[in-house]
Amino acid sequence: MAHIDSPFTLKSLTLKNRIVMPPMCQYSVEAEDGVPNEWHYVHYVSRAIGGAGLIIMEMTDVEPDGRITNKDLGLWSDDQIPAYRRIISEVHKYGAKIGIQIAHAGRKAVDASEPVGPSTIPVDASYKQPRALSTEEVRQMVQKFKEAVRRAVEAGFDTIELHGAHGYLMHQFHSPGINDRTDEYGQDLSKFGVEIVQAARSVMPADMPLIMRISAVEYMDGGYGLEHSLSLARKYKEAGVDVFHVSSGGEGPAGAVKPGNHPGYQLPFARAYKEALDMPVIAVGILEDPMLAEATLDNGDAELVAVGRGMLNDPYWSLHAIKTVTGKIAPPAPYLRGM
Repeated sequence: MAHIDSPFTLKSLTLKNRIVMPPMCQYSVEAEDGVPNEWHYVHYVSRAIGGAGLIIMEMTDVEPDGRITNKDLGLWSDDQIPAYRRIISEVHKYGAKIGIQIAHAGRKAVDASEPVGPSTIPVDASYKQPRALSTEEVRQMVQKFKEAVRRAVEAGFDTIELHGAHGYLMHQFHSPGINDRTDEYGQDLSKFGVEIVQAARSVMPADMPLIMRISAVEYMDGGYGLEHSLSLARKYKEAGVDVFHVSSGGEGPAGAVKPGNHPGYQLPFARAYKEALDMPVIAVGILEDPMLAEATLDNGDAELVAVGRGMLNDPYWSLHAIKTVTGKIAPPAPYLRGM
């Protein structure tokens, strides 16, 4: 029995298959004031038509200067909700479920006049030097995450993902090499993330799953390893995370240890998270070969597989992958003659 097209249920979320479209920033030049536009509408709806089980909308930020660039999306105002609601409604028509990744770029906010972070340490010489948030500003930031999650729930998303990976703000706080604070948010590197998880859960339905994207390891010289991230993940799980979306790196330029560039290079991290935490995980990282995606599921490395670049290349990757693995396909009726 093939796994890739089998249903998956967690709390109130039931997916028709195990395929996830992960968050990928579109940097759409037409995006104004953080509001998704026609490009985003077509982009996400086409992947729903293409058979994805779960679509996670791109990194969406809690304040204007929290964006990587000014072309990115945001949920810092109730006025932004209707545009998301329109996308969600159309995605649901094709049997897909949809979540959204809530985040803040922190020191990686390249278009911010003054990026902020846990410390004044820049990514590297090509980035602006960030300003360290005060303790009170950190507490206010938690509330900004809470309000963005509230808006996402109001818009009708099926699940929420918090971005704790790839060198963005939550990751910056839980990284010993980036967070050199002496206050409570430096003494406990999990505190900022835990408070965000708790704040998110307070405005989410109890039966809605909460996902966290996390970098299992860092690649910068002196970066943290797997045991450090697992120790954080245990606290995040206790605070209310239901699924970990396991990635790696992104915190800064790689040092002596380099990330892999071969198919499935992050699968050992996903497996380690699943085994250590006894909870569902999403695997990601060059999994666009349909048989590798199926093997990931069949071997028990993960419950779900995320395919990013493969879906940028082919909006119908999910349908094509299921056909490759199972020999069967159930496309929308207008496309039957072509598939």
